[in-house]
Amino acid sequence: MKLPHPLTGQLFESPVPPGTGWPEDPAVRRTPVAHDAGEVMRLATTGELAELEARVSVCKACPRLVEWREDVAVGKRKSFAEQPYWGRPIPGWGAAEPKILIAGLAPAANGGNRTGRVFTGDRSGDWLFAALHRVGLANQPTSEHAGDGLHLIGTRMIAAVRCAPPANKPTPAERDTCAPWFRRELELVLPGVEAIVCLGKFGYDALLSALAAAGADVPRPRPRFGHAVEHRIATPLGDVTVLGCFHPSQQNTFTGKLTEQMTDAVLNRAKSLAGLSTDPQNQS
Repeated sequence: MKLPHPLTGQLFESPVPPGTGWPEDPAVRRTPVAHDAGEVMRLATTGELAELEARVSVCKACPRLVEWREDVAVGKRKSFAEQPYWGRPIPGWGAAEPKILIAGLAPAANGGNRTGRVFTGDRSGDWLFAALHRVGLANQPTSEHAGDGLHLIGTRMIAAVRCAPPANKPTPAERDTCAPWFRRELELVLPGVEAIVCLGKFGYDALLSALAAAGADVPRPRPRFGHAVEHRIATPLGDVTVLGCFHPSQQNTFTGKLTEQMTDAVLNRAKSLAGLSTDPQNQS
């Protein structure tokens, strides 16, 4: 059954077939699909960021994740029962030539898996985008759905695992299968990046692994994760500063482990490292 998109009113199936008009859908009907880890490795070798986004968005390499994300898209949460669900992997999103990267774990089952944009449509995303707007890295404080007019300023978001995993816990095999997408996206955008903000330990570990695979001089033993930790790492494409930030999960924000001031401080530090204006009014 097709349902109307909450912003455009266009009717879509759940999950959304590629190339049918969903806002910000990078794929077309002929976009090649990876069905296993080997095909992910092969298809991730593209040199075009837009093509990589498209290929990510139709990946079917992890059977458990495919089944889960599509089951959620069909069953839906009661509060979103009248909406179509994206129900596909979530590509990276934001500036094509960023100075700041934000790396996280994975989309949420009723967040990005519903809206089609990473870190969008759940409480963690609400927290993150409000912070990005406060510090001048987003043009608006909310990210409700793909196509809502939001854009990031000198910033891009990527997830270590591109499908919503059951209980927010991908298996090691699923993490490793998805890693070539993450590594290739990092390689394509890294030349201009000055700072990478890692949301939580999983994103931090995945980021360091991807940097090492790209030839970066990651210290051994690896630096420990912590909020506001800062490590300068040399890569073949120039030095980059990796910053830790507690994940904006409700467990952290409700208990006060992560506050708005703590989030803003890390993002402002990333802005400073990237040489972006410290005045939100001067961003465009």
